[in-house]
Amino acid sequence: MNLQRTIILAIVFNILSFTIVNAQSIRKEERESPFPNSKFLEGENIQWGNLIVPENWESLKGEVKIAYSVLNNKKSKNNSEAVVFIQGGPGASGTETIWQWVNHPIRENKDIILFDIRGTGLSEPRLCPDLGKKMLEILSKNQKEEEDEKEKINTVISCKTDLISKGIDISSYNSLAIAKDMNALKTSLGYEKWSIYGVSYGTHVAQVYASNYPNDIESLILDSPISRISSYYEKNTEGFMSGLLKVFKKCKDDPACNSSYKDLDTMFFDVIKDLKINPITVKVDAKFLKSKEFTFNSEDFKIVIQQALYHKQMIEVIPLLISQFKERNKKALSNLVPSFASLLSMDYGVYYCFSCEEVLPLNDFSIFNKESRKYEGLDGGVAFYESDFMVCEKWGKIERDSLFMMNNSTKNLKRDIPTVIISGEYDPITPPTNGSELSAKLTESKFLEIPTYGHSASFTQKGSKLVSDFLSNIGIKSGAKLFSDIKPVHLVNDVTINSGVFKMGNSFNKLDPVFLSPLVIAFVLMIFFIINYTIKIFKKEYSKKADSIIRLMGMFTSIVGILCFALLVRGISETAAGNYFILAFGLPSSFDYVFTAITIFTFLLILSFVYYFLKLKSIRDRSIVFSLLFSNLLCIVYLMYWGII
Repeated sequence: MNLQRTIILAIVFNILSFTIVNAQSIRKEERESPFPNSKFLEGENIQWGNLIVPENWESLKGEVKIAYSVLNNKKSKNNSEAVVFIQGGPGASGTETIWQWVNHPIRENKDIILFDIRGTGLSEPRLCPDLGKKMLEILSKNQKEEEDEKEKINTVISCKTDLISKGIDISSYNSLAIAKDMNALKTSLGYEKWSIYGVSYGTHVAQVYASNYPNDIESLILDSPISRISSYYEKNTEGFMSGLLKVFKKCKDDPACNSSYKDLDTMFFDVIKDLKINPITVKVDAKFLKSKEFTFNSEDFKIVIQQALYHKQMIEVIPLLISQFKERNKKALSNLVPSFASLLSMDYGVYYCFSCEEVLPLNDFSIFNKESRKYEGLDGGVAFYESDFMVCEKWGKIERDSLFMMNNSTKNLKRDIPTVIISGEYDPITPPTNGSELSAKLTESKFLEIPTYGHSASFTQKGSKLVSDFLSNIGIKSGAKLFSDIKPVHLVNDVTINSGVFKMGNSFNKLDPVFLSPLVIAFVLMIFFIINYTIKIFKKEYSKKADSIIRLMGMFTSIVGILCFALLVRGISETAAGNYFILAFGLPSSFDYVFTAITIFTFLLILSFVYYFLKLKSIRDRSIVFSLLFSNLLCIVYLMYWGII
């Protein structure tokens, strides 16, 4: 009887709050594209705007701006059906993912709405946008886990204090508030209903939204779902290790992998033990860390491996990654720091507002520890997540009434909403067991575990087709067939280690004209001299033997040098097309001839310089000849700068 009364009160509360707020100042405003110079977005029918809503939906006090974008369907249909995407995190931007939605098959017939949840991205206010950078600085230090934890707590609490001093109501940043924002956005944009597409933490928000506004929803797409927020942290270590143990088994069953990385599981636990005593300090670019150094300890290693399980291509290099930690390859490991920076790029002010109110208070730290102790040699759970318990203990829990707690949950989730649930086989944070558990609760749901993928498995070409088919009522069966020919995970085991390849690839990817122009000029001169000297030698314009020999040597050296760069570019391009992450370590051994060619090029250049200086007085136009040799030398300087030689 009490439960029935609570549900009735909740419905009445939602109706009254919607009526009152609509009588006030919910409004839209246009905004300029945050990507004005993007050629990729040129000609696209995209609306950018802000929705202004109350900061506190209960008291109707304050205002926040919710940044959104509407990608109108490609067929320019009026009154089109719509799909709204809820990003994960919590704290990641939705509008910044626009690049993957412009040509998404969903957009053929449906509008796609992206938005930044309150406190993130382009929404205003943005909560502690620099907190992620500060956390990266903490992780980079060569200090004990306890010191990291203490510094992290102080930094996060400082963020909270700063928010409160600015008059920001931190109690208003929760899943229920996002649900109300979404309902207001739907109404303001003129949609009667829409489909909800949530990923990771966004799947929890989607369920809260569906619990409060079931009549808003056509269907649900839940990728990498959270089934129970009350055990999200408790099962953290189990999710991580279940994915990693699959990699260990796959390597053991693969003769090539097992030969290269024998007893990979033992190697993993040995690295944890070693890094706990002897951390590895690597050099990094100042744009990532002012200190220009990052120290990998055992906890950093664990989070690196855990994050690697998110992506199929990273899964494929996990054995190689573990082995490079074991070998303490500093140059290769320094290439991982940008990924660490990317991991911490979301808005952690929002992350802790949500986590400390509606996640950690429902999770039991003793269960987290108990689950972590099951894995001997792991030395506890991943500290990156474990420390959140301590952070939230200091943050403090906001006391709420029973009505709010009922609405800010998934207990009233309507069971018969058409739903597709997608999980990746190796997902370490929302494992496939989440998907099967959630599917059992929803009578009209279809659950699909996609082999070979990790987190956010729908964000692949085939996954996108699956979602599009579901929304077009083609059916889940065609989607299941879609994945029957999926390429298996290929664990990389035959790589020639050369960390300079990654640096060279980045240079060519950026195409900085200032940096690359000397190299281009050198190539032009080398090609010019090759053609010019070839003609002159055939015409027998050089009477002295020394003139002919040095020019032949210079020509041959230049040809080999140009060939080296062409082969490097080819090797990098082909490797990147197959698995970009291999480049962080080097090139597949099938490209060993590239490094052989570079060795020959270096030897020929040294030989040419020796001959040049020995015969200096006998050589005609020696300054011109020197410019040719210097052009080749410049190529060597670039290769040395990148670390290839």
